[in-house]
Amino acid sequence: MAGILAWFWNERFWLPHNVTWADLKNTEEASFPQAEDLYLAFPLAFCIFMIRLVFERFIAKPCALGLKVQANGPQKAQPNAILEKVFTAITKHPDEKRLEGLSKQLDWDVRSIQRWFRQRRNQEKPSTLTKFCESMWRFTFYLYIFTYGVRFLKKTPWLWNTRQCWNGYPYQPLMPDLHYYYIVELSFYWSLMFSQFTDIKRKDFSIMFTHHIVTVILISFSYVTNLTRVGALTLCLHDSADILLEAAKMANYCKCQKLSDLLFLMFAIVFIISRLGIYPLWILNTMLFELYEALGNFPALWFFNMLLIVLQVLHCFWSYLIIKAAYKALSRGKVAKDDRSDVESSSDEDDSVPRSNNPHNTTTTNGTSGANGTNGYLTGSTCSEDH
Repeated sequence: MAGILAWFWNERFWLPHNVTWADLKNTEEASFPQAEDLYLAFPLAFCIFMIRLVFERFIAKPCALGLKVQANGPQKAQPNAILEKVFTAITKHPDEKRLEGLSKQLDWDVRSIQRWFRQRRNQEKPSTLTKFCESMWRFTFYLYIFTYGVRFLKKTPWLWNTRQCWNGYPYQPLMPDLHYYYIVELSFYWSLMFSQFTDIKRKDFSIMFTHHIVTVILISFSYVTNLTRVGALTLCLHDSADILLEAAKMANYCKCQKLSDLLFLMFAIVFIISRLGIYPLWILNTMLFELYEALGNFPALWFFNMLLIVLQVLHCFWSYLIIKAAYKALSRGKVAKDDRSDVESSSDEDDSVPRSNNPHNTTTTNGTSGANGTNGYLTGSTCSEDH
């Protein structure tokens, strides 16, 4: 194990020329980032997750109820033993052949069966109240950590001149505020990594999971190699737009459509400026060029730059989705349904009951009355996500 760790933490890979890990050991005069510090993130991530549960239960939920956020989930599908068996035991997305077979068996038309499966899938989705509580938690954390980051960074010279990130590198003492900022951010993303499997599922789950993995790797290894100055700039820049996004989603869940539209458009502007403008001109520029000019090339530099470029690719993808949603908001007068929405909708709002293939037969084969039909029109308007 010692041999593997020595190989992994090879100084020739991670550090500039003529620098060793021994040079970055803590002394009485100065403290430097240590790999052991990263272990603090795991118990702190658990604490953050527990704080979230308490916050959502005793703060976010009462706020949501006070704002009259809908507590009920999507409308339930009409009970049907045959369709329920297919849904739970065979498939949640029946193909055309299976739909035609069920249509003959139940004497329903295919459209009504499709609507039943759509409503049944939506039935497993969280309520608007649950989504509001999740957004309020994220809004509160992003607001806190962004405010903390700005208050700390505005006192530092490298906020105004990124070349200062490399002044004296890597022999830059670790400031207590920077240590706290880094560890809390890392702990939060670790908590997101785990809670994402229980949070609201959306279509870009795999992309968001990739984003969290890249972020955790960047935070962890940039901390160990003392790239904390440029790392803090990157974290603060990314948190800026997330506050507006979660605020827009909360307004949307409260049915304050005009406020939601305004906040979403503000989010779109801040996101595109920060991710497609400031990030490449500020962060990528200092990592790709200014660091190379100050210290020359070393292998870890390529590793970090590759991950930063992966983030930029994700920024471009999300910017496309945001611009698409913003265009719909401007053209239709409201923020359109999120392409990654967690609730499916139906355009068949006029078909409120399952339609029998036999106009004189309103009873299904399992004895359930077709007159007690379902309303397949479900709205799931949510704003587009970042991070």
